[in-house]
Amino acid sequence: MLNIKVLGPGCPNCQKVEENTRKAVTNFGFDAEIIKISDYEEIQKYNILGTPGLVVNGKVVCAGRIPEESEIMSWLADAEMASN
Repeated sequence: MLNIKVLGPGCPNCQKVEENTRKAVTNFGFDAEIIKISDYEEIQKYNILGTPGLVVNGKVVCAGRIPEESEIMSWLADAEMASN
């Protein structure tokens, strides 16, 4: 199972990252847990300079922008392959 975290205070950009991530997970049929992290101290642990952020299996894959669904699908596929 993939562990995905969306980092951000809940702004529209963060919501869009979560939406794109959920679409990517559904389209690929991955078994994934998506967690929203809005606590500032928790977000700081990932050493990102800006939100929104996206973390897949403990690795920051994107920060400070809204990734396209196709980018997210690529990161999820890479993480899935690495975990097998």
